[in-house]
Amino acid sequence: MTLDRAAGLAATARALAAGEVSSRALVAETLSRIEAAQGALNAFRIVRAEAALAEAEAADRELSAGARRPLLGVPVAVKDDMDVAGEPTAFGCQGEFPPVPEDGEAVRRLRAAGAVIVGKTNTCEFGQWPFTEGPAFGDTRNPWATDRTPGGSSGGSAAAVAAGLVPAALGSDGAGSVRIPAAWTHLVGIKPQRGRVSTWPRGESFHGITVNGTLARTVADAALLLDAASGNHPRDPHRPLPLDVSAAVGRDPGRLRIALSLKPPFTAVPARLDPEVRARVVALADRLAAAGHLVEEADPPYGQIGLTFVPRATAGIAERVREAPDPRLLDRRTHGAARLGRLLGGVPLRAARRAEAVMHRRIGAFFEAYDVVLAPTTAGPPPRIGAMRDLGGLATDRAMIAVCPYAWPWNVLGWPGVNVPAGFVAGGLPVGAQLLGPANSEPLLVSLAAQLEAELRWHERWPAERTVADSATP
Repeated sequence: MTLDRAAGLAATARALAAGEVSSRALVAETLSRIEAAQGALNAFRIVRAEAALAEAEAADRELSAGARRPLLGVPVAVKDDMDVAGEPTAFGCQGEFPPVPEDGEAVRRLRAAGAVIVGKTNTCEFGQWPFTEGPAFGDTRNPWATDRTPGGSSGGSAAAVAAGLVPAALGSDGAGSVRIPAAWTHLVGIKPQRGRVSTWPRGESFHGITVNGTLARTVADAALLLDAASGNHPRDPHRPLPLDVSAAVGRDPGRLRIALSLKPPFTAVPARLDPEVRARVVALADRLAAAGHLVEEADPPYGQIGLTFVPRATAGIAERVREAPDPRLLDRRTHGAARLGRLLGGVPLRAARRAEAVMHRRIGAFFEAYDVVLAPTTAGPPPRIGAMRDLGGLATDRAMIAVCPYAWPWNVLGWPGVNVPAGFVAGGLPVGAQLLGPANSEPLLVSLAAQLEAELRWHERWPAERTVADSATP
């Protein structure tokens, strides 16, 4: 027996535990779908075919012996900024990267839960942009419209899940890089509290703005993968108290005070909310009001939060450039960001880190009046492939901010956010909305997202055209 591509993470785990399907058959089917879809979508940088089949056979032996673990034998994918033992971690770059000797902490925890890592998904160079394109691997395409980007930088993970190649995947989010591709591929994307999922072997990634998160078709599946990956390396600097996020799925969130925030945070260049995206987000707000929540327009007091983001992001790029095996192969825009990062990596970076506590107090006070913020995830629908390919550094920044001005402040704060599908705009292009909360609010956000999902049933809608993955069942 095989499973339909619509079977999610939890359903797949249950089928394996019940003996309805073997892990080897499931992984073989997954690998066939990946191979068949690679030409159309280009979601994967590395496919671990031989290793994944061997791991699946080991999982089957455990299952036959009565062992039970949360994801035992389930195929999942991870983004190519995460270490998988025996594979290079190129992070979207050209060059010869050596295989790493051991798993990163998040991958180690997925394996401890029993997951089979089938491959590493494409991401743009050092995760800088909201598109997944580059000379190292080509263009990753959106299953809903293959002339469009799935977003970035976790675009490969999003494309793989949206097309049904894997039931769920890990991504990372430094300025919306889980939430943006989730919005543009009709997925649930959880950006957790800083430290919830370890970024080790880096105690902090990009000076604390980047965290690892999950992408799936349902809230329950995204929460299940989050719980499986959560936890810390002994040397992690951020160690939030453990949470059982999955337990919040289906829990009544109660009557919440929700701030509908449609105004973009301050940026150095203008950003305008597309009217169709605005209408989709307002429609979600109306749904929440109809469910009994108090919803009113209000914007968090962001202030000049952007001044604290840039030093951390660019200093992180400068560090990655120094580690690249051949920096000459990197994008000219990467070198420009690294130059800025070297200038800002001293006093400005330290000042940016100190300012975080002030922002926690100021924006935290907003949550004395509201429980959750509802905001657009992006200002517009997914751009066409190549729309930003030939732009210079400043022009890329302007284009990027224009379409994605909403997600990055929560990376500075280190607090949780969840993208939920908000529907479709002209051309059948998906867009999303983000539910944002204060520190350690993942359970509240997940319970609210699940309440919306139970009514809207977004997981039942798939890309209109059959992808080659559909016909790849062995």
